[in-house]
Amino acid sequence: MISDTSGPISPTLILGGSGRLGAMLGAFWPKEARIALHSTQPNPEFLVFDLILEPSKARIACQGKGAVICLAGVTNLRAQTHAEVLSRNSDLALAAMRAAHAAGAGRVFVASSAAVYGAASGLLQESAALRPVSDYGIAKARMEDAALQEAHRLGQPVTMLRIGNVAGADAILGGWRPAMQIDQLPDGTTPQRSYIGPQTLAQVLHGLTRHADVPEVLNIAAEGAVQMGALLDAAGLAWESRKAPKDVIADVTLDTTLLGGLVDLPHDAGNADRLVAEWRAFEHTRTGA
Repeated sequence: MISDTSGPISPTLILGGSGRLGAMLGAFWPKEARIALHSTQPNPEFLVFDLILEPSKARIACQGKGAVICLAGVTNLRAQTHAEVLSRNSDLALAAMRAAHAAGAGRVFVASSAAVYGAASGLLQESAALRPVSDYGIAKARMEDAALQEAHRLGQPVTMLRIGNVAGADAILGGWRPAMQIDQLPDGTTPQRSYIGPQTLAQVLHGLTRHADVPEVLNIAAEGAVQMGALLDAAGLAWESRKAPKDVIADVTLDTTLLGGLVDLPHDAGNADRLVAEWRAFEHTRTGA
């Protein structure tokens, strides 16, 4: 259902392209489409500049781009290990929008997170009230608010991508380790989350860059949700159960109705076996094994 596919495909710029999500997009982006990846670290295959400190380089990188996808951000892990503050997420999103606007680029897609929903319950629609509980979720919610306000001020098309768990970039498959423990709920199940595989993610984001009319906030995930334990079982990875704490968030299921109206999602995209297969396909691109 991608409607805006006439004419040549304009290149897409991936800001923060040296991270794991950037590597996934680079591995599975359609071969016929052009993509430019950005990093702050020297690399001959990337556009190298500091998005905040070098705005002129950022503007030049955005010139001629049909879309800009901003993956640049600070995760909880990076905040802990590199002494970076989570509020930098807002600074990076604002810098991306200003550079794109100054360059006359197309829509800016900013990577947010399902963590902004926090303790909200039920099928989570984009219009739901946000109830973030983690510092990361709170920082991403503030980033969304700041970015949307700046977009309206500039007249810059922008979309906040509330991305669910990405297979291989998550704490379950991507963070698996021997004797890993998973919370077990009173009914014997494990917490479930909306997921998307790396290959499907690349196809979805590419499709969105080709669409003329995208909402300002959009959930990014396959339909439904998968239990954490079931995902590890599908991967053949051993895990141990532990009693879930009272404040555990048992279910984060994103409503993908809006997304499904824009791009065609494979019917089995959220199936545990497919998620594992896409994760392993990505690992193969990295190792060749």
